[in-house]
Amino acid sequence: MNSHPGGAAHTRRMLELSGLRPGARILDLGAGAGESVELLRDLGYGADGLDLAPRSPLVEQGDLLRTGYPDGSFDAVLSQCAFFVSGDMPGALRESCRLLRTGGLLLWSDVFFSPPEPLLTAAGFVLLAAEDMTPQWKEYYIDALWRGDALCCDLPRGKCSYWLLIGKKV
Repeated sequence: MNSHPGGAAHTRRMLELSGLRPGARILDLGAGAGESVELLRDLGYGADGLDLAPRSPLVEQGDLLRTGYPDGSFDAVLSQCAFFVSGDMPGALRESCRLLRTGGLLLWSDVFFSPPEPLLTAAGFVLLAAEDMTPQWKEYYIDALWRGDALCCDLPRGKCSYWLLIGKKV
């Protein structure tokens, strides 16, 4: 099962939009079962994964809000469907910014109940690319509900969207 809408094709799209080349050091925050970490390594990236409850030996246990890695350790941070469920999107973005070298890239997709660009800007990023993936999110989430695998949490009321975003640390 894909742990995020679009699976490997979605991760490849993020890489394409980012322009990152193999060899770049990438941290997957909220890596879960390590699907994206495995893909990144297969493509030649130096990839590590971090998750509160890792489901793969490719993923270390840790909190994406307080990773413990030194400042500027990575060329890119990848996160798919994790910052929202952390309960602290601004905190996750601040930690991502801290982890990136100057000019480093954030490859982020998630659920939003308000426009995402102000969150990025407030955390020290400039938006390079954005794609609305709400139709894929709806399909993914309805399928998860049908299977009984959906993460049910206290969601804000209102219309949500799902965005793929590429941000650059300034």
